[in-house]
Amino acid sequence: MKTLVILISGRGSNMQALLNADLNVDRIIVISNNPQAEGLQIAQRQGVETYVVDHRNFKDRKDFDEVLAGKIAEFQPKLVALAGFMRILSDDFVHRYQGRLINIHPSLLPAFPGLATHDRALREGVKIHGCTVHFVTPQLDHGPIIIQAAVVVLPEDTETSLANRVLQQEHRIFPQAVRWFVDDQLKLTGDMVQIEINHTCMSQITLYSPGLTE
Repeated sequence: MKTLVILISGRGSNMQALLNADLNVDRIIVISNNPQAEGLQIAQRQGVETYVVDHRNFKDRKDFDEVLAGKIAEFQPKLVALAGFMRILSDDFVHRYQGRLINIHPSLLPAFPGLATHDRALREGVKIHGCTVHFVTPQLDHGPIIIQAAVVVLPEDTETSLANRVLQQEHRIFPQAVRWFVDDQLKLTGDMVQIEINHTCMSQITLYSPGLTE
């Protein structure tokens, strides 16, 4: 059985994109560290199983991560997808799921890891911004890159307008990365990711650039 576990903390828009993607999985589980996360209700309305592991009930990150990892292990997932999961995971957790733990980040990594990516991009005056799906490693936002999408930074952009345009591309590339993984088309060799379709490497399809009109 192919099971996808999605971890969320808030509104769950990237989770929603995955739920709408008709992925080749048998079961989807949504887990949140926040019992008030809007995404939980969205998932429940679609008949998806949801669980809460509230980080506020634990004295430290290690204890939280141990319980979260144990809950995830109950479902024996093929893949764990971080879809706006706003917790830094411990090295032990990452090592436990390394190679089947991916994240969506709102910048063209390795540029702008961490928070406030759109504000930082505007302050730095970059001309191209975007988003990245990558494998998670102990180093924050620096794991092997699976797919990216680039958007042009417009002169009139605000943090909100840029964030909205990047989010549209997140909703495109995150389901694509998950689809490749669950269909066994991703090959991770060291720090490099290859996409294999019909035994042919397709590295040229790992950057999506919609241009000015989208």
